[in-house]
Amino acid sequence: MVCRGIIFLSLFWFSAFPIELIADESPVRPNVLLIMSDDLNTALSGFGHRHCKTPNLDRLARRGVSFHRMYCQFPVCGASRSSMMNGLYPYSTGDLKNTTIFRKYRPDAVTLSQLFLNNGYYVARVGKIFHMGIPQEVIDGTAIADDPESWGETYNIRCGEQNLPGKKIQHSPGWQSSQTFQRVEATDGDLAMADGLAATKTIELMKTHRDKPFFIACGFVRPHVPLVAPSEYFRMYPEQEIVLPQVPSNDLDDVGQATKAYKTNESLKITAEQMPGILSAYYGCVSHMDSQVGRLLDAIDELGLKKKTIVVFTSDHGYHLGEHHKWQKQHLFEETTRVPFILSAPWLGKMHGKSTKHMCELIDLYPTVSSLCSLTPPEYIQGQDMRPILEEVETNQWTKDSVFSVSTREGASLRNGSYRYTEWARGAKGTELYDLKNDPGEFENVVDRPEYRAIREDLANQMKKKRKSASSKLGSK
Repeated sequence: MVCRGIIFLSLFWFSAFPIELIADESPVRPNVLLIMSDDLNTALSGFGHRHCKTPNLDRLARRGVSFHRMYCQFPVCGASRSSMMNGLYPYSTGDLKNTTIFRKYRPDAVTLSQLFLNNGYYVARVGKIFHMGIPQEVIDGTAIADDPESWGETYNIRCGEQNLPGKKIQHSPGWQSSQTFQRVEATDGDLAMADGLAATKTIELMKTHRDKPFFIACGFVRPHVPLVAPSEYFRMYPEQEIVLPQVPSNDLDDVGQATKAYKTNESLKITAEQMPGILSAYYGCVSHMDSQVGRLLDAIDELGLKKKTIVVFTSDHGYHLGEHHKWQKQHLFEETTRVPFILSAPWLGKMHGKSTKHMCELIDLYPTVSSLCSLTPPEYIQGQDMRPILEEVETNQWTKDSVFSVSTREGASLRNGSYRYTEWARGAKGTELYDLKNDPGEFENVVDRPEYRAIREDLANQMKKKRKSASSKLGSK
């Protein structure tokens, strides 16, 4: 079976990357290419991952700034994407699940892409930007939870996913779900995969609209399960070479049920013997997705768009691959809340190839891209303009010193440079405190230790204030 693209139209402080300089002259109306991966943690070679090979994202990093402390606002696809595209915390969008219902609460909302549409840009979506149910909506070629008002044109991708021809391995046979770790070593090549088709369509749109300012969002679905990619990518990561995360056997003994019982080795029936295969397949899909990013970068160069196109790459949230004996998303640890983020503004060549450890949030994307394109975002958005960081990665003008993420099971987590403080149901279902300087792996919950009492009380007060400020603008225009 050959996969076909079906198109639907509707109205390290400093990184080791060599610096790539471009003339410091801002175009009048820059293009924007927003590239999103799905369920991607920081498994990139440029972010220090020991296994993953992502040469094309490393190439993008040489053209821009890598944000090594970027955090999502909700580690699940729908809520995170709605938050990012609105520049609002989830409490202020009303999207607290895999939904796109923010217009129920904010009918006059202006999303990031809609701002560009309202200002005369050609605006298009290819693939998954707002929520889509993967894999079924790729198989069907639909995007039921999309926001039509955000786009001038939309293009869905239809592809066979796990039904594509190739060797199939079920790495989590004991877990009965549509989200299992099934590997498909496809016999077809890159261009027949869902992400290959998305890249092809995005290139076509850039070519067609290169003479006018555009905002094009390209949503890749890998490495979201099923783990489908051409077979050669899986061969890059032999299972016998995979190094598994080192986790204390009693890691979850000091946390409440909301953390302890959710998507663990035990609950998903994943054994130690199956883990190398899962990680190998995940990394293979990351490298396949990276290759599609490379095609987009090549097209930008070949079409003469390099000097006037802002390129952003990120993911909707992180992902557990056995850390804390846990899998996938909706947890509130570092691995699920932290995301890769690279932003290339061609005329800010002074900072190209560098990285920052300033703490930032995905809601900061909206005001930043707006600022770079001299557009004025709505006053109600809650993100902050990261342009000072793009102009000087060690700037003292960036004052955000904590990030806020929420999750299912009434979870909320506040993370600063020294601690992570997490509450479940405002503490009724558990409270966690991690001393990140002494325990960067977040293995020891010190919330009940007397010596941390003052810190706990201070962070609890900060959490209370943050909950209020993060939800105070729901329903406002």
